Amino acid sequence: MTNFDDIRPYNADEIPAAMQRMADSEVIPAIAQYFGLPAEALRERIRNIKTLQEFQQGLLNEMVETLMGKTITGFDWSGLENISDKKPYLFVSNHRDIVLDAMFLQYILNKVGQNTCQITFGSNLMSHPFVIDFGKVNKMFRTERGGTPKEFYNSMLHMSEYMRHVITEVHESVWIAQRNGRTKNGIDATDPAIIKMFGMSRRDDRVVSLAELNIVPVAVSYEWESCDKLKTLELYLTRKNGHYEKQPNEDLNSILTGIMQPKGHMHFHICPMVTEDDLKALNDCPSGEFYMRVAELMDNRINPNFYLHPNNYIAHDLRDGTITYAEHYTAEQKETFVHYMEWMDDYPEMNRKELEEIFLGIYANPIDNSTHSVAEHDE
Repeated sequence: MTNFDDIRPYNADEIPAAMQRMADSEVIPAIAQYFGLPAEALRERIRNIKTLQEFQQGLLNEMVETLMGKTITGFDWSGLENISDKKPYLFVSNHRDIVLDAMFLQYILNKVGQNTCQITFGSNLMSHPFVIDFGKVNKMFRTERGGTPKEFYNSMLHMSEYMRHVITEVHESVWIAQRNGRTKNGIDATDPAIIKMFGMSRRDDRVVSLAELNIVPVAVSYEWESCDKLKTLELYLTRKNGHYEKQPNEDLNSILTGIMQPKGHMHFHICPMVTEDDLKALNDCPSGEFYMRVAELMDNRINPNFYLHPNNYIAHDLRDGTITYAEHYTAEQKETFVHYMEWMDDYPEMNRKELEEIFLGIYANPIDNSTHSVAEHDE
């Protein structure tokens, strides 16, 4: 048995000490202020938590619901008929926010009485002691970023082995994003390399290797795209300079921005599982094409189930200079969206037309993506 101590979440006997460290952290006053709690009361509440269940079903659920009350106007989900509490799954979702995508899936599973899943968490985000403890208490496991090609290969193999261990032996579900890093431009696409990584831990039969993971695609939709301004600026600077260098603490800033900014309505759709029969139908393909076709299969379940909001239709019409989708929004909703775009006035040194093009694409591209995927699926 491979030792997974370097990446796994905390075991039950490690949780009480982690809660003590979290309670003593210097970040507690800021967290308490945001959630409207006295700092000492929050510290005492955390110190008294001894188990994962007490944390997730108690304090964390309460904090998520407070967050929803502050930043979300509506939250719903569909597709629960596609999963059962009798088996674990590998949930693979489009990725719009660093922590919220997985956190809200956890919330849904908790609410419907299903066991929560373990969550991939990039090593680049594990920089602050509080974040490390919070993540590992909350069933997050470490995924390595960077390194030499050999180091990267070994870390991917290690993670593949761990996920298979969790699903087939521990019988817990796992959440992972469909690609490395968040979708920045509004185009959700599963990376075939992710699918190939799933199979690294069992190479004898690629169909059985993937089928036994019970892969379930998940479509996550935000009315107001998480970190939309930050994503626009990053894409603009990448286009201008040919690359983008993250600033110190930028990932932490993105986490906090995603948590605190208004999100409007949010929807999760749990898509049908990728079955052994689905995979057998692709098994005549050469290796590279096989993983590409499985990724396309995932996309053809995720993209048509992306919940399109008025903002998506407004952005598409603004970008194209048309009123093609005018029936999907009101004049007031369009005015609100256009007014929101005035944030670009704070960056007079940047090309306004290019900023608008990138920003509108973030919201408009899901419409094109959804239509394209449906067409492919119907064929």
